[in-house]
Amino acid sequence: MNTSGKARIAILISGRGSNLQAFIDACESGDLDASIALVLSNNPDAAGLARAAAAGIPTACVNHREFPSREAFDAALVAKLQPVEPDLVILAGFMRILTPVFITPFTGKLLNIHPSLLPKYPGLDTHRRALAAGDSEAGVTVHFVTPELDGGPPVIQARVPINPGDTPEALAARVIVQEHVIYPIAAKWQLQHRLQLDEQGATLDGKRIPASGIDYVPGID
Repeated sequence: MNTSGKARIAILISGRGSNLQAFIDACESGDLDASIALVLSNNPDAAGLARAAAAGIPTACVNHREFPSREAFDAALVAKLQPVEPDLVILAGFMRILTPVFITPFTGKLLNIHPSLLPKYPGLDTHRRALAAGDSEAGVTVHFVTPELDGGPPVIQARVPINPGDTPEALAARVIVQEHVIYPIAAKWQLQHRLQLDEQGATLDGKRIPASGIDYVPGID
């Protein structure tokens, strides 16, 4: 049982953990009244594990290559997370498709961030696809996780303009700045019990969130 009083966050990563750092900073500054109870990776070489350890955060690895199926891997993830009793599970660059074996135990407290303005461009190569389509803007979406890939109800989106001559790399660099802003905001809403998931979608303070999520504006709280 969690007796510390603070909400407990578990963060799943596969790589360097740039969004993980945004959560570390938000917890240290008090913007998030929570502690990171565990950073869990599927990749033993993930640089984010060292980032977490340097911040004094417990880490663990469940290597997906050691399991015969997605379901067996997901069951092992659940077994690592359940003793931590997380109030919120954050996917921060976790590059594995999750099955209901993992999703169901954490339904309603499982968030992901995706680098596009969902429902546009689920999956990979989002910035290249936005540029190829001639879009005037791109962005990032925080959404609840459901069994549909990148298809859970959006919570909040941040938009960035696409500039003439943009490359996928240049666009990604601007989008990730917004990722680090809006992800802790969505987490705060969930931990304050203001954000809820139901069969119709997501609500904030009892009001239905639009199908594309809430548009981020500076100062939103």
